[in-house]
This record gives sequence, C-alpha cells and structure tokens, in this order.
Amino acid sequence: MNIGIIGLGLMGGSLAKALKKYFIAKKIYGYARSEKSKKEIEELNLVDELVDIETLKKECDLIILAIPVDNIISFLPELEDINKNTTIMDLGSTKEFIIENIPSSIRKNFIAAHPMTGTEKSGPKAAIDDLYEGKTVVLCNLEDNDNLHVNRAFRLFQEIGMRIVVMDANEHDVHACYMSHLPHAISFSLANTVMDCEDPKSIIALAAGGFKDMSRVAKSSPDMWTDIFKQNKKNLLNSMEKFENHMKEVRIMIENERYEDLKKWMKKANSLHEIL
Repeated sequence: MNIGIIGLGLMGGSLAKALKKYFIAKKIYGYARSEKSKKEIEELNLVDELVDIETLKKECDLIILAIPVDNIISFLPELEDINKNTTIMDLGSTKEFIIENIPSSIRKNFIAAHPMTGTEKSGPKAAIDDLYEGKTVVLCNLEDNDNLHVNRAFRLFQEIGMRIVVMDANEHDVHACYMSHLPHAISFSLANTVMDCEDPKSIIALAAGGFKDMSRVAKSSPDMWTDIFKQNKKNLLNSMEKFENHMKEVRIMIENERYEDLKKWMKKANSLHEIL
C-alpha cells in the first residue's frame, strides 16, 4: 500500500516509524501545515515525501488522520471526493462524535480507530519507536464499512503488533473516559491544586515519585485535551460526578475517624491492580 499520514506528531510520527520498521508501506506520504513541523519531519526522516492534500488523495490507498479530534471533523470535507477504494482512518481519542460527523459519501471508507497508547509529549520530535507494539487498538462501528477497508485496518494493526478490539462507538467513549479522559482531568486538577498551594521551591524539593507519576500527564497538550473533553462532555461529567462522590466519601471517613472503613476502601482500590 501507499500510505499517507496527516499529522506527524506523537501518534502519526510513531506510526510512520512502525510502518518503516515492518516494511508495510510501498511509500509513506506525509502532510503537515506548519513550516516548523515540515522541517522537523524531514530532519527525522519520518516519511518518504511530504505532499499536498490533492497528491495525498491521488496517490494513497490508505490515508490516516493523526490530528486532534476537532481537526479530524473539520478536515473531513476535504476528503469527500475520495476514491471509493481509498481507506480513511482516524486515530482520535473520541469516536461517537467523529462518526456522527462523517459525510455519508465517505462513511463506508472511514475506519474509526483509537490506539490505546501515547505519552504526554507532542510534535514530530515526540515520535518514538515501538509506541504501538503490544498495545490495544479499538475499531468502532465496522458494520458501516466495506470489507476492503476493514481488512486494510486489520492488516495494518496486526502487522505492527497490536491487539484489536471491536466495539460500539458509544461504548468506547464511556470506557475511554474512565481509562484516559477522567485521569487526565484529575492530573490537570492535581497540578493546579499544587501550583495554587505550594511555592516553586517546595515543589522542587519535595515532589517525589507518586506526585510525579500522577501529574505527568498534566504536561499534555491543552489544545488537544480541550477538544477531547468537549467531544466526550457527557461521559466525562458523569465520571467526574462519581469521582467526586468517592472524594466526599473518603473525606467523611477521615473527618469522622472511621479508619477501619477507610482501610477497607483502600483495599478495594488495591484490587484494581490484580485485574491489571
């Protein structure tokens, strides 16, 4: 296949590396808007050639949208005249809102995918080897796709070493909220709480492993995560309410010195890692 990647940051750039590693693509084309990104992409040799959108549409069997979720939706009209045999695939963290906004003319072409992997970094220099290997990718609402495009998606993800899960888009967004979106909201909140209450010198002197682990994702792109929170608003608000109820519960136990209940509450949380 000739494969085109729109957006060559962490996700798109790391995918380009995987495609090269496993010799999956005959040729890898890339598209980026900013001159800074183009320069970094060329320096890192992430793709074989940077081209414009029209060339991408003409030359590629598979076009991958590795851009923020709102940008995916705004980009779709540019792909409405795509050949029926060209596969389009997004890598966004939300699925239902994106699927609802796919033009009917390209719905059969469009594979809604979410690789469950990533780091807090962004941009072409964030691209890393082995980001995808051994991880899970969720493919949503495949019943609306032609088999040609489904088979291409399966082939690509299998050949880069991913585990494939098929799921309804709404179900995906609920699960992704608890596994990713809520933890990001909590991490941003924790970071802002510490920034409001501690001076920089204390943070530097006392911040240890636990705090660094929990606050790491607070370094993630505000632009990208604002879009994700917006698109998955309903599920995120529901999960926040449940989280806030747990925080109220632990506060009441501490205030009322119910330490045996507090210990049981913590032991229940310990069991999560038996599952993981």
